[in-house]
Amino acid sequence: MNLIAAVDKNWAIGRNNKLLVSIPDDMKFFRETTTGKVVVMGRKTLESFPGKKPLKNRVNIVLTGDRSYQADGAVIVHDMEELHEELKKYPSEDIYVIGGESIYKQLLDECDVAHITKIDFAYEADAWFPNLDEKEAWVVTADSEEQTYFDLEYHFYKYEKKA
Repeated sequence: MNLIAAVDKNWAIGRNNKLLVSIPDDMKFFRETTTGKVVVMGRKTLESFPGKKPLKNRVNIVLTGDRSYQADGAVIVHDMEELHEELKKYPSEDIYVIGGESIYKQLLDECDVAHITKIDFAYEADAWFPNLDEKEAWVVTADSEEQTYFDLEYHFYKYEKKA
């Protein structure tokens, strides 16, 4: 399984259920990477999307403890057991965990690859991604040239878990 996220220099990912910043090339990378794949998210992440609608051209799986929760076009699961049953239907390499904070934390150990856009700026935030640089099991296996968007500098990194 894969993780995909944009983080700031402190590994922050969001504030008030919104992304910290929207960088067009990061959005394009996310779209190109996940289109035709399976995306796993929490309820609040789904509700942060335009119109609170699932992402097009992907299988959207939403993990929520709310048993009455419904979302047209999404597969709703209520616990890790249900999630794992649902994920058995898909090749592991086609599954992308897309947030938020609690979903990343719950599924980190089950993932092998993380696509991280690291933004060289510290934002005010209330949600974080686990800091892979502090985890011995994770190593950077690819990184991009420095990218810029207005005055923001960022890199695309690929982390992989050591076997």
